[in-house]
Amino acid sequence: MDVQRLFKIIELRAAFEPLFFYTPTMNFHTRKWVKPEDLNPNETLFGGRMLAWIDEEAVIYAIVQLENKHVVTKYISEIDFISAPRQGDIVELGIEATAFGRTSITMRCEVRNKLTREPILKIDKLVFVNLDADGKALPHGKTEITYVKDRLD
Repeated sequence: MDVQRLFKIIELRAAFEPLFFYTPTMNFHTRKWVKPEDLNPNETLFGGRMLAWIDEEAVIYAIVQLENKHVVTKYISEIDFISAPRQGDIVELGIEATAFGRTSITMRCEVRNKLTREPILKIDKLVFVNLDADGKALPHGKTEITYVKDRLD
């Protein structure tokens, strides 16, 4: 295989890679606009700001799924920063439940650029624990994702 053909294959793969990152089952509900106060000295989105957005989105998802406002972050796995958003970019956060434990819910997260669909970040595992009013782990009895519309019957 000649070098020019190899470069062309690499170029094509790079062009389509964001399509392989996107997961059709992932729901992207929250969008954030990257503003000047969100930037680091490199003029890209400060990673801590994005992690705060993710933690807030994920705990809201857990609260809705477990139907309890007493939910805390237990664990966040490796965080894979893929690209760096810049001022003016619109990013969207996707959260998907992957497992239900006795007292916990496990999710995964993807963040992408809203307009280009370019992947920004991926977290394979976020674990949240359901608590009682005294802060002790509380079994939730959930085994699958439910939707508010299904609970209102």
